[in-house]
Amino acid sequence: MRNLVMTLIGPDRPGLVEEVSATVAGHGGNWLESRMSHLAGNFAGLLRVTCPEEHYGDLLKALRSLENLTLSVSEEIPEEASRQKVITFDVVGNDRPGIIQELASSIVRAGGNVEELASNLESAPHAGHPVFRASGSVAVTADFDENGLIAALEALGPDLAVSLDT
Repeated sequence: MRNLVMTLIGPDRPGLVEEVSATVAGHGGNWLESRMSHLAGNFAGLLRVTCPEEHYGDLLKALRSLENLTLSVSEEIPEEASRQKVITFDVVGNDRPGIIQELASSIVRAGGNVEELASNLESAPHAGHPVFRASGSVAVTADFDENGLIAALEALGPDLAVSLDT
């Protein structure tokens, strides 16, 4: 079996996920997990599948032939044994240019590795101005001190609310 991680991007249209999933299943593949989103009129998908070795080439050819869809494929990489704990986080505050870079830098300086990140702008209740919201997960070692991560994230500014869950 081949273990694959794929990214797909292209103009969104009804039935696209069904078409991709039928292609995977039609080549003996098993859809293990995915993250998909509609962004600015485009479909963006990240998925992990297994596929029998003998169908690998045909599956890739079939996926690449889907209309207006760009495909990138990588082999699955085994997880690092040193990353044994996952911390989830939420950050909410005023939006500003560079906030994702600041967030990512704070996490890595504290010793974490971003595993998942979702961000968006929301309308502030009663005010109407845009509010930044990010949530995700950070992989850390088993002996990681969460207080260092909290301090690093809170240092990003007094207008940000930070919460962690282990």
